[in-house]
Amino acid sequence: MTAVDDRPTTAPPAELLRRTLRRHAGGVAVITVPGPVGFTATSFTSVSLEPALVSFYVSATASSAPAVRAAEAFAVHLLARDQEELASRFARSGVDRFAGTDWRPGELGVPLLAGVAGWLTARPVLVQPVGDHLLVVGEVVAAEAGEGDPLVYHDGGFGGFLAAGAGRG
Repeated sequence: MTAVDDRPTTAPPAELLRRTLRRHAGGVAVITVPGPVGFTATSFTSVSLEPALVSFYVSATASSAPAVRAAEAFAVHLLARDQEELASRFARSGVDRFAGTDWRPGELGVPLLAGVAGWLTARPVLVQPVGDHLLVVGEVVAAEAGEGDPLVYHDGGFGGFLAAGAGRG
């Protein structure tokens, strides 16, 4: 049996954590809520299949946080490899992110972006402060899978995905 070390641990400084997490690649999504309001996120994930639940995080101090807190629905847009410009636009502060963006109002009043690799809409079932972010969990009410290789964010930049063994031979 291994002894448990119960000495208090100290969390790494924010910059060390940020540098470490840059080593983790993530899919890129744009989250939208009525307003229209939207932002780029790499924190999107599935939570459960039964019921169908998904989640994302947004900084509690982000300009979009008040709209996210108030939203009765949200949409998640999974971006395709060729949508770096769209991801960058929705990551920029102080601009109209919807200007020049092809979108339409969805059934639940959320903006739905055109041409994405897939999208889903959900109703929030939990909005919870966690550290300096808000955790949002939503129950999926509609989804559509499109086409295209995924856009990936890694080490501060966008890129694509190459399956292990692909292109080798």
